[in-house]
Amino acid sequence: MNKPALASTATATAPSGAARNPGFGVKLDHVKGAFSRYKILALLLAIAVIWALFWQLTDGDFLTARNFSNLLRQMSITGMLAAGMVFVIVSGEIDLSIGSLLGLLGGVAAILDVTYHMPLPVTLLVVMILGIAAGMFNGYWVAYLRVPSFIVTLAGMLVFRGILLGITGGVTISPTSAPLIAIGQSYLPDLVTYVMAAAVLGLLVFVSAQGRNRRQHHQLEVPALWLDGLKLFVAAAAIGGFVYAVNSYRGMPTPVLVLLVLLGVFTLMARRTVFGRRIYAIGGNLEATRLSGVNVQRVKLLVFALMGLMAAFAGITTTARLAAGSPSAGSLQELDAIASCVIGGTSLRGGSGTVFGALIGALIMASLDNGMSMLSVDTFWQMIVKGVILLLAVWLDIATGTKR
Repeated sequence: MNKPALASTATATAPSGAARNPGFGVKLDHVKGAFSRYKILALLLAIAVIWALFWQLTDGDFLTARNFSNLLRQMSITGMLAAGMVFVIVSGEIDLSIGSLLGLLGGVAAILDVTYHMPLPVTLLVVMILGIAAGMFNGYWVAYLRVPSFIVTLAGMLVFRGILLGITGGVTISPTSAPLIAIGQSYLPDLVTYVMAAAVLGLLVFVSAQGRNRRQHHQLEVPALWLDGLKLFVAAAAIGGFVYAVNSYRGMPTPVLVLLVLLGVFTLMARRTVFGRRIYAIGGNLEATRLSGVNVQRVKLLVFALMGLMAAFAGITTTARLAAGSPSAGSLQELDAIASCVIGGTSLRGGSGTVFGALIGALIMASLDNGMSMLSVDTFWQMIVKGVILLLAVWLDIATGTKR
């Protein structure tokens, strides 16, 4: 009578591959931990491999100063969207409407500029207000009416694209004025770029020193001085190489400057403000955050408003770069933004992700677009490659993440 029970028990407790080989499970955990800890370094290595490949395939044309400048301007629009999308995803939501919203706001900018001849400051102000309003519209439905963000923003994608086709009549609005074009096509003088680079490096030194002093004050372990010095040296080398590259062709593009400013502001917001910490708390544990007294609905409303503002920046930059408002502008840009965030380490489960990682992801996406276009790869192949990369990035996030 006991034999079947023993057989059943043996079957139920049959060791898995990891159990039969405990070292396998430990090694796998080490690999996961190393990847999670050094994800940005892995992404930078991926960029180096991609650039080396396209440099070889294009006989060196991919890494010319002119193409590098064009690559940065190309990724700046996706980067603006990704910078806002990070906080949407971190809060546990999604926004599928930003591509259509980008096109709509860019079309509005073109109409105000070409048809009504509005001064540039007025055009920018109106478009930014409309972007915030559209984002708050989405956020209200999600936060207060409790409609899933996937449905709300999917509806917004259709509505915004329909409005764009209606106000433009389905035709391109052009030509835009020189001041508006300058936003997307102008460059900073070399001297300004050098001064800005020196200021950023000085800020990094100051922050590093403040961090060491703060840890000493609280009697916490302080990293070796040579390690902080090495980090600053690497940062200085990266900044110097970047400045040299952009100044080798006409200087830093204005959209790239805007993107770098957004990177600094959003990084500070995420790390040093109550609002930023609440976004991560909501994505990490919604109910616990609500029970702690945080107004979750208001935070989510503001996150979508911020996403709308980023769509306004991207829409203005797109219109300025094209010198026209196109009814097809922004098509599928929402997918590029989401892919950039996921590739850059933002978890679709919410609670984790950085703007810097998302911009690295945007650079990877732009590099693939740019390189494949230079090789005259068919559009359908480009879409297939980007789709596969997005799928692999999500799988990698699941494989290396922790279960909740």
